[in-house]
Amino acid sequence: MTRGSRGVAVVGVALSDCGRVDDATPYALHAQAARRALADAGLERRHVDGFASAGLGTLPPVEVAEYLGLRPTWVDSTAVGGSTWEVMAAHAADAIAAGHANAVLLVYGSTARADIRAGRRTGNLSFGARGPLQFEVPYGHTLIAKYAMAARRHMIEHGTTIEQLAEVAVQARANAALNADAMFREPVTVDEVLSGPMIADPFTKLHCCIRSDGGAAVLLAAEEYARDCRTAPVRVLGTGEHVSHAAMSEWSDFTVSPAAVSGRLAFERAGVRPDEMDFAQIYDAFTYMTLVTLEDLGFCGKGEGGAFVEKGRLRVEGGELPVNTDGGGLSAQHPGMRGLFLLVEAVRQLRGEAGARQVRGRDGRLPRLGVASGTGGWFCSSGTVVLGRD
Repeated sequence: MTRGSRGVAVVGVALSDCGRVDDATPYALHAQAARRALADAGLERRHVDGFASAGLGTLPPVEVAEYLGLRPTWVDSTAVGGSTWEVMAAHAADAIAAGHANAVLLVYGSTARADIRAGRRTGNLSFGARGPLQFEVPYGHTLIAKYAMAARRHMIEHGTTIEQLAEVAVQARANAALNADAMFREPVTVDEVLSGPMIADPFTKLHCCIRSDGGAAVLLAAEEYARDCRTAPVRVLGTGEHVSHAAMSEWSDFTVSPAAVSGRLAFERAGVRPDEMDFAQIYDAFTYMTLVTLEDLGFCGKGEGGAFVEKGRLRVEGGELPVNTDGGGLSAQHPGMRGLFLLVEAVRQLRGEAGARQVRGRDGRLPRLGVASGTGGWFCSSGTVVLGRD
């Protein structure tokens, strides 16, 4: 984040109905999440002069803004996959700090699950076959195959085991068990993860995110707006973004994600260290994403992610670094580009509004610092946001 003359805070967050939502359109989920975020902040639609959205419509921000009855004077439609929302939050924070906007609404909604059940779409195996992808798609190099190859490379180079990767899914489910709104809450074991149907070697079904419906919204505002909001402001302390590659053949190291750059920038700009974080919300379309992002954000050394996760460190209850405290994309919800959900959960944790899954220090205190890091494509992009409360 480029420092400007005004401080920036998240003043409103919300989710739409999530999980199994068979009777709503994506537009309706956008609107539901947006209304709830505004109500959470205690602001009205007229206060919103900035808008960011991606993934819906021919002209995504224009169509969705019109549906919501907004006429913004600042707009962003950056689309870099799952990291879109952390990158948009960075852009919005810069715009507010510079005085180009006062209150920016980020909103997303998807009926990915309901559309497949109703036959409105099918499960896609790739993002297309144009540009650089034309050299990979003919060989069956699907999205999940790319992640599976990267995971296998990490296993070969660093001795990471499939049991260690399974621990990520087990601990995500343990956190989801504390979240009444999570789609899957029943505990799972390492053996159950390993014995599931093979999807793409080495990933079985439970190594992969669930498919759900749902939406989310985050409202950022200048500090003078934050003073009048009904909720305690959560400060945007630092942000970073980075893009790495499009074709796997151009990815120099399968064991290093772009979070290695975006995380470093975010922590440097925030003036804090990874070991000061009370929790981390990490994009987890696959178990390997969590493990390698933990390494690249600096929570452990390169190649040490397997040993780090196998000690139960990611759990809300008893974990040294609670990760994906709502259950993540592996268990809570994953309606597509899930990065905005990471920000919602991070803010709720910092406010002390997470209920049974609330992170607390050993002295019972609420968390003061947290990080949300989104990943897009097949480790093609990353956005990282460090948040804190006064």
